[in-house]
Amino acid sequence: MGQKSQIWLLTNARSGSNNEAALEKLLAHCDECDIAVMRTLRFPDDDLPTAAELDAEGIKRLGIFTGDGTLNAAITGLYGWGGEIMVLPGGTMNLLSKRLHGDNEMEDIVRRIDSGAARRVRPTVARCAKGDALAGLLAGPGTAWANVREAMRDFDIAEIAQGASEAMSKSTDGAMVHLRVPERGRGEGYPLVEMTPSHRGIQIDGFYAEDAGQFLQQGFALLRRRFREGPHERLGLLDEIILESEDETSIGVLIDGEPAEVPCRAKFEVATCEVDLLATHHGF
Repeated sequence: MGQKSQIWLLTNARSGSNNEAALEKLLAHCDECDIAVMRTLRFPDDDLPTAAELDAEGIKRLGIFTGDGTLNAAITGLYGWGGEIMVLPGGTMNLLSKRLHGDNEMEDIVRRIDSGAARRVRPTVARCAKGDALAGLLAGPGTAWANVREAMRDFDIAEIAQGASEAMSKSTDGAMVHLRVPERGRGEGYPLVEMTPSHRGIQIDGFYAEDAGQFLQQGFALLRRRFREGPHERLGLLDEIILESEDETSIGVLIDGEPAEVPCRAKFEVATCEVDLLATHHGF
């Protein structure tokens, strides 16, 4: 047995697969793999770690066992740090973990990293005025369904019903977004545009619906983070795209699942993550 490597671990109990049993399992597996968890941070009760805090304690590796939204906040908050980040599947969809590690389970990922079967990478991101998406970015009035998802987390039935009604209205009657530079896709625009970063650029997909029933179906697919089930068009692999709202109102976006707004004419572009992540899969 060699000397244990020392890490801090960031968790979030509100993430999809992040409960006490899962955390205990992870901690036990780290111990088996000679990884010493020196401190466990439980966001949001604890603040996200800063580079200064990690450096002061001599910590060179941070493990993050959360969903994509908390991962995004923690990773982008550590831009410029000299250490490395171990992304683990602690959420519902775990899109960033899949990008870095494929469909492998948490135990396999930890074991590979501990054995040295990983490399430090700085993957491409989709950048807009409100931040970087490491896993995916959605834009358009259809992003209003994210509010329903938050109400579902809190089991707020009244809020779910009200939110679904408002999201449906915005999806059908809200200002569609258009791909302007370059000009792509349907002339009437889209209620939802997806941007997925990869090492080849940003994949652009436009989602639409022909009637109210399809809009409702698309909304519930978005709640399950399975919006690709709905009607959509693949619009290209680009390094930069400008989207425009047809009535000059701001555009709702979801950056790795977290809501924000950008101006009515907004640029989205390829950029590079500014801190090292550990990858164990060839497809990052």
